[in-house]
Amino acid sequence: MLNICELIKTNYPLIQGGMANIADHRLASSVSNAGALGMIAAGGEEPERVREEIRLCRELTDASFGVNIMLMSPHTPDIARLVVEEKISVITTGAGNPGRYIAAWKEAGITVIPVIPSVAFALRVERAGADAVIVEGTEAGGHIGEQTTLALVPQVVDAVSIPVIAAGGVADYRQVLAVFVLGAKGIQAGTVFLTAEECPVHDNYKQFVIKAKDTDTTVTGRQTGAPVRVLKNKMARRYNKLAAGGAPLEELEKMTLGSLKRAVLEGDLDTGSFMAGQVAGMVRSVRPVQEIIKSLFDPVEEYRRNLRIL
Repeated sequence: MLNICELIKTNYPLIQGGMANIADHRLASSVSNAGALGMIAAGGEEPERVREEIRLCRELTDASFGVNIMLMSPHTPDIARLVVEEKISVITTGAGNPGRYIAAWKEAGITVIPVIPSVAFALRVERAGADAVIVEGTEAGGHIGEQTTLALVPQVVDAVSIPVIAAGGVADYRQVLAVFVLGAKGIQAGTVFLTAEECPVHDNYKQFVIKAKDTDTTVTGRQTGAPVRVLKNKMARRYNKLAAGGAPLEELEKMTLGSLKRAVLEGDLDTGSFMAGQVAGMVRSVRPVQEIIKSLFDPVEEYRRNLRIL
């Protein structure tokens, strides 16, 4: 099985999460320059905006970086062609099945790594030609499935022959070691980068994450079939109260429209959607990207040597 670092052309087996409205050229280039794989999030952006981000990133790094494509975006077909035109080396996908695009991406020499929520989905994308899969547990921030990282990762590892990358609940070297024990060959991390010096989110967002405790995330959107993990605030509490009371979908959608951008750009603590994973309670300071990455990996080997299991 190909080593993850060889597959994604990095020094560390780490992919930065493709966080919509957050993972731009500034964050992606910083992660890549620090030896991991930075990702630009296409999100719901117009194709030319994504092209601009790619070109800005190239001005800041000579290292490998990738693009995350949210498949439910109406711009997906155009962005799928754009990444080929721009000669992107790695694609991660979420919020849908990338099967219809994989052959063209592979023909262009792109490494394809879908985010998957189940064993069945992992098997499907493996058959379609995926190079690896990112197994994301419900601990993660943003759009989530229902299975935990601890339960899902080893089941996918046992089912597929391609490398498995673990996501959801990783913000510390002990968690890195744990997912390696489960059979993962690398990690994807998002929440821990929200407080990076190079992360473009509003300072209110960073401080909200830093102040979070272990119980300070909640999930909105379960009733609509689109669960999203966020930090608890007035908007999240009101959304869940209305949803529990049977509010119509249109009312719920109106409440969340633009809420992520209000969090990222304005730091609106009341009506913003502050996506973050359960490990927000472990993120305690603003640090440079390079320091974050080193803290995830440098202690692993020594900790492994000293580990005692009764």
